[in-house]
Amino acid sequence: MNTAKTLDATGLACPMPIVKTKKAIKDIEVGEVLEVQATDQGAKSDLAAWTKSSGHELIETDESSEVLKFWIKKGE
Repeated sequence: MNTAKTLDATGLACPMPIVKTKKAIKDIEVGEVLEVQATDQGAKSDLAAWTKSSGHELIETDESSEVLKFWIKKGE
């Protein structure tokens, strides 16, 4: 997947992955994709809820390893 930016939030506990995601998404353009890498299991539900409430789209997740990966498309 073509990503505009990758955020490494591994090793960070809740709520830091969300805090850093909110900051990082401001650095990309509408329609671009932010890849978030996290190890906190809470990030799954947190990012899903945040994208819905903030107008962004969680387009894919990968939970196949210790590092969880999320791809978020920036909304308007």
